[in-house]
Amino acid sequence: MTAPATQWHSRDLPDVADTESLGRELSSGLAAGDVVILDGPLGAGKTALARGIGAGLGVLGRVSSPTFIIAREHRSGGPGRPGMVHVDAYRLGGLDELDALDLDTDLTDDVVVVEWGEGVAEVLADRHLLVRLRRDPDSEVRHAQWGWVYHD
Repeated sequence: MTAPATQWHSRDLPDVADTESLGRELSSGLAAGDVVILDGPLGAGKTALARGIGAGLGVLGRVSSPTFIIAREHRSGGPGRPGMVHVDAYRLGGLDELDALDLDTDLTDDVVVVEWGEGVAEVLADRHLLVRLRRDPDSEVRHAQWGWVYHD
C-alpha cells in the first residue's frame, strides 16, 4: 500500500519553458536510485517535464518521448552525476512487462523517470517522486502537483 506524500507542492505552468524549468528545479533534489513518476493525460507536459529533469541532471542526448521504444537511456553528463532512464509505461501490460525492462538494475547509476507510471512503477523503489500534471481545458496553462511518496 502506498502512503500519501509527506508534503505536496503545486505550481501553475503557463508555457513549456515553465514546465521544463520545474523539471530542472526538481532534478536538483534527485540522485541515482530515485524514481520519478509523471502522471497526467495526453498533452499535460510529461515529456517537457522529463526534458527539464534531464537538462538539470546534465544527461547526454536529446530527451524526447520514449513512446515507441518504451525506455530510452541517457548517459551521465559527467563523473559523479547520475544518468537518466526515461520510460513510457502507457503500453506496458502490467508489472511483468515493467519487470522485463530490468529497471531495478538501472537504479544503481540512474534516475528513472516514468511517464504514465502511476499504479505500476511504485514497486521500483521504497519511495518515489510523484508529479501530477493537468492541463486547463480553456487554456494552455498546465498545473503541477508533486511530492515524495513513501511505501509501506
